[in-house]
Amino acid sequence: MAREDVGIILGGPQGAGVETSMMVLTRALARRGFGVIADREYFSNITGRHSYIHMLVSSRAIPRSLRYPVEIIASMDAETLFTHIDDVANGGYIVYDSGVASKRLEEIVSMEDITRVRVLEKLKKNGVASTVASVLKFLERDRDVKAIGLNFADLLRRLMNRYRIEVSSLSRYVSGIIVSAVAVLLGLDVEAIKYSLSIQFSSRRNIVEQNLELFKYVEESLQSYRNSIALEKPKHNFRKLMIVTGNDVVAMGKIVGGLRYQSYYPITPAADESFAIEKYEHLRAEKDIGSIVVIQTEDEISAICSAIGASLAGARSATVTSGPGFDLMVEGISWAGANEVPIVVTYYQRGGPSTGQPTRGSQSDLFNAIFAGHGEFARVVITSGDHVEAFYDSIEAFNIAERFQVPVIHLLDKFLANSIRTIPPPDLDSVKIVRGSISSGGKEYKRFDLGYIVSPRAFIGVDDTVMWYSGDEHDEYGHIVEDPENRVSMYSKRIKKLDLIASEVSRDMKLQVYGDRDLDYIIIGWGSVKGVVLDALELLYRKGFRGCYINVKLLWPFPSREVVEVLSKTDRDRIIAIEHSYNVQIADLVALSTSIKIEKKIAKFTGRPITLNELVDALQKLLTSETTHVVLTYGA
Repeated sequence: MAREDVGIILGGPQGAGVETSMMVLTRALARRGFGVIADREYFSNITGRHSYIHMLVSSRAIPRSLRYPVEIIASMDAETLFTHIDDVANGGYIVYDSGVASKRLEEIVSMEDITRVRVLEKLKKNGVASTVASVLKFLERDRDVKAIGLNFADLLRRLMNRYRIEVSSLSRYVSGIIVSAVAVLLGLDVEAIKYSLSIQFSSRRNIVEQNLELFKYVEESLQSYRNSIALEKPKHNFRKLMIVTGNDVVAMGKIVGGLRYQSYYPITPAADESFAIEKYEHLRAEKDIGSIVVIQTEDEISAICSAIGASLAGARSATVTSGPGFDLMVEGISWAGANEVPIVVTYYQRGGPSTGQPTRGSQSDLFNAIFAGHGEFARVVITSGDHVEAFYDSIEAFNIAERFQVPVIHLLDKFLANSIRTIPPPDLDSVKIVRGSISSGGKEYKRFDLGYIVSPRAFIGVDDTVMWYSGDEHDEYGHIVEDPENRVSMYSKRIKKLDLIASEVSRDMKLQVYGDRDLDYIIIGWGSVKGVVLDALELLYRKGFRGCYINVKLLWPFPSREVVEVLSKTDRDRIIAIEHSYNVQIADLVALSTSIKIEKKIAKFTGRPITLNELVDALQKLLTSETTHVVLTYGA
C-alpha cells in the first residue's frame, strides 16, 4: 500500500558525495510534486568521518520536521549500518554494499572510540556478533527489515568498462548507486532522475549519461523491489517548488530586500550564505542596476566595521557570522549602537562554547545576541522559525534597522542553515522596502538631532553636509562632548528607541501563536524548533491534548505584553519552554521580561535536531507526570 510519507537516511564518509545524493534525490522528488525536508549531519573534519542525510518525503504536505525510525537506510559504507542500527523501522529497507558484509566494527577506524564501545555493548546485549552480516541478520530476524545487498564493485566495474573511467575516479559514482536504489524503492521514474542529474551536473553531460547508465544497472538488480515503498500521489497543488537551504533563502531575502554590501569572514555554518549572494551579485532589471558588493575581509572585526561604513554611505549593508565571529564583532556593534547605524548581522548559531561543535546545531547564543556589548544601547534581535519566515525576515531586518537606525541581529541556527526544504516561491508583491527617515543634509544638518528619537539620516557624501562620527559620547552634530546634561539627553534618545520599537513593530513580527484557543497547555520557543513543535501539537491533539505554540520572533526588545496575554490562558504549570540549550534560555528571558517563571522545560544540546518521536514522548511525560525537565538525546 502506498504511503503518505517516507523517512530516509543516506549515509557514508564525509566527502564521498552524501550531500550530492541528497540534492539529486530531492530535486527528482520535487519534480514529481513531493514535499521534502532534509537535514545534513557531518563532522567538522574535511573527509572520512561519518556523515548522513536524514530526510522526510511527503505526498500530503511540505514536511516540517524529521522523525525516527525511517523506512529506508541507504549506506555507502559499513559504518553507516553500525551507527544507525536503531534507526530503521520494523519492515523497513536497508541498501548496502555486499562487499562489506564481513566488515567488523573493530576495523572501522573512522568511528570515534566512545561510539564504537557503545555500539559494541548494544550488539553484545542483543547477542549479535560485530560484523555487518550479523547486524543485518539481526535486523531481518527481529525487525522484519529487508536487507538489500548490491555488489558496488561489480556495478562500478561495469560502468568503468562501458565508459573507460579511470579506477581512481570510480568512488565518485558510489553516491549514484544509493540514489538509484532509493529511487527504485520509491518508484521514481528515470525521467525525474535525469532531470535532477541534468541540473546537478549541468556542464558535464558525460557525468549525467554515466549516472543514468548506473541507474539502469541498479534498476535491473532491484527489479523485484521497484515500488516496494511507493508514495501516494501528491495531494498539494503547488505549480512550482523551490529547493533551498536556510543559507540560500536568507541570501535571496537579502537580495530582494535591497542588499548592496555584504561582508564576511569564512565560518561554518554562515559562509554559504555569502557564497550564494556572490553567485547572484550582478543584478539585472529593466535597466542594468549593477552589483552587490560582497567582500571576504581579513577577519570579523573588519567585516562588521566595513559593513558599518557602507551603511553610513547609504547602502543597505549586512555582515554574516557564527558564534566565535560574532564575539569579535561585538565592539563594532557597540559602536553602531552609539552612532545609530542601521546594520544587519545575520548570526547562525552552532555548538559552543569556543569552537565547540562547529558543524552541529545549537540555540545557546540567545543571551549573547541580546546582551553582548559594552554600555547600553538599543538593538533588535529577531529570529525565524523556518525557511519561509527566514526569507521575509531577512527583508524585515533591513526595514527595522533603517526605520529605527539600530543594529539588527537576525539570529538563526545551523539546523535551518544546513537543512533543505521544498517551499513555494515567495509572494514578492507582499514585500515592502522601508528606508526610514532620510535627510538631504545641508549646512545646518545635525546628524543626532535631539528633536527626534530617530533623527533623519543623511548619507556620507551628500552635498554641503558635514557630520562627525565617533566612539565617544557626542552632541547633535557628532562632536565629542562629556557634558552631563548632554549625556543624559543623548543616552536617553538612544535607549528610548526600544519603547518605540515595542510600540510600532507589528504583532506578527513579535510573535505568532499556533494551535487551539480552547487549550490546556502552551509551548513557548523560538527559531527552528517551530516545525517539530507544530507537528507534535497535531499528534498530541489526536491523543486528547489541546495545546498551542508561541513562536517568539522578536527576541529583543522582548514582547512582554503580548507574551503575557497568551501565557495567561493556562496555568503556569501547563507552560513548557523548549530550546536547543542546557538551560532553555527562553524561559529565563520570559522570567526576566514578564516575571512568569516557567518550570517545565525540554532541552536538547547534542547538536542534533529535535525529532518528532522524542518530542511527543517528552511532551506527554511533562503533561502527565510531575516531571519538570526532559533532556532529549536521540540521533547519531
